[in-house]
Amino acid sequence: MGESIGILSIKGGVGKTTTTVALGAALAQQGKHVLLVDGNFSAPNLALHLGIVQPDTSLYDVLNSKANALGAVIETDYGFDIIANRLAFKKIFYPNYLKLKEKVQHLKYHYDVILIDSSPSLDHETLAAMMSSDKILIVTTPDHATLSCTLHAVKVAKQKKVPIIGIVLNKVYGKKFELSIQQIEELTGVPVLASIPHELTVPEALAELKPTTLNKKETDAIVEYKKLAAFLVGSTY
Repeated sequence: MGESIGILSIKGGVGKTTTTVALGAALAQQGKHVLLVDGNFSAPNLALHLGIVQPDTSLYDVLNSKANALGAVIETDYGFDIIANRLAFKKIFYPNYLKLKEKVQHLKYHYDVILIDSSPSLDHETLAAMMSSDKILIVTTPDHATLSCTLHAVKVAKQKKVPIIGIVLNKVYGKKFELSIQQIEELTGVPVLASIPHELTVPEALAELKPTTLNKKETDAIVEYKKLAAFLVGSTY
C-alpha cells in the first residue's frame, strides 16, 4: 500500500501547486507510481498547470458519488497520473469533503505515492486534505507575513495529530532581508527539508505547461526538488 502526502500552505502565491507538480515528476523519475490529487475546490488549478482545462470527470464528481475514484484518473505525459478538480458553482451540490479520506485510502492500493494539493486557506477543504494525508509538507516563503500563516498551519496539523515531515522553503532569493532557515526552524519547530531558489526555470516551465523538474538543465531549484523527492521515498539523489 502506498502513502498519501498533503502539500499545504494557507497563503496563496507561495508555489504550493508548482511544488506538487515538480515533486510528482521527480518521484516518477525515482520509479514510483504517483498520483496527484487536486484537493482545492474553491480555486482548482492543478490540471491547468498541465494544460488540462476541462476534465471530463473530477474529484467533485467522485465525492458526489457520480464517479468512482479510478474512473476520474487522468494519465499525463510526465510519468504520473492526476485526479483533477473543477469549480463547483452551485453551493447546494458541494461535496462531502470528509469522503476524501475514504477515496484516498482506496487509491493507496494502486499508487506508491499520492500527493494532495490543498486549498490555500484554512477551511474545510484544507482540513479534508490534511486528514486524508499520512503526513504533510508545508510550503512557505522566507518572509514574516507568510511565516505567520505557516505557524498557524503547523499548529492545526499538530492539533489534528497529522505528522509534519517538514517545510519546503520556496522562492528564496538568498538576500539578507529574508528569514534564514535557522530562524524558520526555531520559530516553527519543524525542519526545512528543501530551500528552492527563485529561478526563471520555474515560471518558464509553468508557461510551457510542464513540471519544472523535467527541464533538461538541472538547475539548483531542480536539484533541490529531486533531492526532496528522493528523501520522501527513502532513497538518495
